[in-house]
Amino acid sequence: MLRHYGVDLLDWHRGLLSSRRLSVLLQHLPRDSATARELHGEAADWSVTDYLLATVVDQLAEANWMFATVNRDEDAESIDFPEPVPRPGADHEEPAARPAPRQQPSALELAQFFG
Repeated sequence: MLRHYGVDLLDWHRGLLSSRRLSVLLQHLPRDSATARELHGEAADWSVTDYLLATVVDQLAEANWMFATVNRDEDAESIDFPEPVPRPGADHEEPAARPAPRQQPSALELAQFFG
C-alpha cells in the first residue's frame, strides 16, 4: 500500500517540525515543483544534461558552418553563422563574444599557413 506523507508548514510554527528538517525538505524539492519554478523560472526545467546537450548542438552547428564555409565555391554567397540553441533565462540577443564571420582566406594566406 502506497502512503502519502504530507507536510503541513503550520507544524513548523507549532514546533512539531524542526527548522533543520524544513530546510532539508525545501532543499530537496523536485525540480518541477512550484517553489523551484518560482525561484529559478524556466531554468528549473533544464538539467545539467540539457545544458550540455545544447552546447553540443551549438558546437556541431558551428563545425558544420566552418566546414561549409571553407569548402564553398569562391563565388558562392556566404553562409550565415548558426544561431545558438536558446537557453532559459538568457537574453535572446546575439552574444557579443561571437566574432563576425571572416571572408575566405586568400591564396597567399593559405600558402603562409601551410608553408
